[in-house]
Amino acid sequence: MLPAVADPPPFSMQASPTDRYFAVDGAQLRYRDEGHGPAVLLVHGWALDLEMWNALAVALCDEFRVVRLDRRGFGLSSGRPSLERDICDLDALWRHLALGRAALLGMSQGTRAVLGFATAAGSRISCMVLDGPPDPERGPISDAHAGEGDIPLARYSALARTRGMDAFRREWATHPLIRLRTAEPNARQLLNAIIRRYPGYDLLEDAADGGPAAARVQPESIATPVLVITGEYDLEDRVQAADALAHRFSCAERAVVADAGHLPNLDNHIAYHDLVRAFFRRHAAAPL
Repeated sequence: MLPAVADPPPFSMQASPTDRYFAVDGAQLRYRDEGHGPAVLLVHGWALDLEMWNALAVALCDEFRVVRLDRRGFGLSSGRPSLERDICDLDALWRHLALGRAALLGMSQGTRAVLGFATAAGSRISCMVLDGPPDPERGPISDAHAGEGDIPLARYSALARTRGMDAFRREWATHPLIRLRTAEPNARQLLNAIIRRYPGYDLLEDAADGGPAAARVQPESIATPVLVITGEYDLEDRVQAADALAHRFSCAERAVVADAGHLPNLDNHIAYHDLVRAFFRRHAAAPL
C-alpha cells in the first residue's frame, strides 16, 4: 500500500499556477494543468470555479495529472452558461490536452456535465467521482435558467436584474448549499472570492442556445467504477439523490464525508482528499 501523502497548508496558502486558456465554440475557457501521472479532470458546480479545487489539486498532483477548468460562463471563462455545451467543452479540452484515458470528478451541477460526457466518452473514462449530485430523475441536462430544485434560480435572476449582482451574492452566501461549517479562515476567504468572481451571465441574460442536444443518461449503462459522495450535513434532497444515483450504477461506492455540508472539499478537506485519492489510486491507473 502506498503511504499517505501529507497535505500541505490548504486553500489560499498555495502559490497559484499560471492560468491557461483555450478557444472553443466562441468562448475562451480558463483551465489549469498540473502534476504528472494518470489524468484526472475536475468539474465545479454552479456559481463556483476551478479555484474551489486548489487544495485538492495540490494534494493529488504528486501522483496524478490534475486538470480543472472554469465551465463556460463561470469564473474567468467567457461564453454563456450551457449544460449541453459543457459536455462539448469537456470533450474539446480532453482533445486539446490529448488526455487519452482519464478519471472524472464532478461536483453538484458539474455532475450533470460529467455524466453526459461519460456516456459519450465510453472507455476513455477510467472512473468517476460524483460529489453532491442533484436528483438524477431530472436528467443530466437542463436549461441553464431551470437550475436545480433546491436553487431558486428564477428568484435569483430577478434579484440580480433589479438590485444588482452584489444583492444576489449577499443572498446566495446564506443558502445552505454554499454555507460552510468549517471555521478555517482560508477556506472561507477562498469561497468568498469565488462568489465575488461569479459573473452571473445566466442570471443577467436570457438563456443561451443550449447547443447540441444530449441523450438522457442511463446510469445503468455506465460500467466504469463510480464513487458517490455527500457531506454528512448536505441537504436531505441531495443525500437522497446521491443514494438513488449510486444504486443505479453497476459498480458504485457510496461515501459520506463527516462534519461537512454541500462543500465537503472545503469543510473537511483532509477526509475528502484521503477519500478521493484512495479511489483514484485504485481505479484511475487501471488498465483497460
